[in-house]
Parts: sequence; structure tokens; C-alpha cells
Amino acid sequence: MNKAALFDKIEGEQFRKEPVKFNVGDSVRVHTKVVEGDKERIQIFAGVVIGIRGHGLNETFTVRRISYGEGVERIFPMHSPRVDKVEVEREGAVRRAKLTYLRNRIGKGATLVPEKEYHGGKKAAKAAAAAAAAAAAAAPAAATPAPASN
Repeated sequence: MNKAALFDKIEGEQFRKEPVKFNVGDSVRVHTKVVEGDKERIQIFAGVVIGIRGHGLNETFTVRRISYGEGVERIFPMHSPRVDKVEVEREGAVRRAKLTYLRNRIGKGATLVPEKEYHGGKKAAKAAAAAAAAAAAAAPAAATPAPASN
């Protein structure tokens, strides 16, 4: 067995069972396991994902938040057993791979990433327009009063 195959076999056992689904710009809540003495508890770090780097077991993501007026960033390994789960609070619409420009922003602008809008695309727009046209065509026919008989 060569080295590459051996590395792949060892790394394969250490990957997270269910992959985490989030992107850069998303507001997330990262649940981390913290050991204090003989007790273990879950600590939540909420913020905006400003970057994802690496691949395989070395993949990490950086989360930034504003705490008491000061920017705080934490880097989490994607496949770490210390990261219990990652909840996506809202999805952000960004056009960059790294959001380092948020470090220079102050106040609400430092945490505000536009929310992703879902559009059905051209086919959905055409179908909605056709349905509206059909409803408009049917409405005048139903709105005309019936002739009164004397």
C-alpha cells in the first residue's frame, strides 16, 4: 500500500459523518464542545462566515461577530469532533469567496450581509405570468352581468 492510499484510508475514518451545508456570507451558530475540569458543555458562537479555506481534513471556516463593540473572529476546523453542529440562521447573498472587507466596517454594516432571495428563474416567471393572464382573462367573463329577463 503506497503512502497516498494509506493517508486516504486514515483520513476517511476521521471525516464528519454528515457534511455541514453552509456558504460564505451565511449567518451561523457554531455549537462547540468545551471541557471545563471534568464537565463538558456546549458553547455557541454566532456570527457571519467570512471565509472557507483548505480541503479534506485541513478545511477550516472563519466566523466573525461583533462582541461589545469589538470584532471577534474564530477559526473552526470543518471536521473537528469539538464542533458539535453548525446551524444556518440565514443565508447571505455574496459575490466573494472571502469577506475580509467586513473587518473595516463599523456598526451594523459590519454584520449586515444581504439576505439571499430565491427566484424560480425564467421558467417560473413565465409560468406565473401565464397564470396571471389566464386569471385576468377569466375574471372579465365572470364579472359581466347576465342579461336580465323581463
